[in-house]
Amino acid sequence: MEFLQSYFNLLIVGCCVVIGYVWTTFTPENDLSRRYIPVVMAVLGTILACIDARGVSLEIILSGSVSGLASTGCYEAFKQLILKPKWIEDKAEER
Repeated sequence: MEFLQSYFNLLIVGCCVVIGYVWTTFTPENDLSRRYIPVVMAVLGTILACIDARGVSLEIILSGSVSGLASTGCYEAFKQLILKPKWIEDKAEER
């Protein structure tokens, strides 16, 4: 796990979470562009990492793409834990 932690850049994760959140907020649920969010976040994370490091190397590219993809996971975890999960709504409807 320590190996993967060295490739996370919290600044990039935060930027990608915000951009991904805005994207999902302003697009309808049935919009097909939503399926590309993880890919776009990986590319955006790579671009942001290269800008942040002021250079390009395989390690920087890996760090940016891992951070961008981690933002997608962070958003999903946030949505499941903080927002009202669907299973709670289903139990309320059964009563």
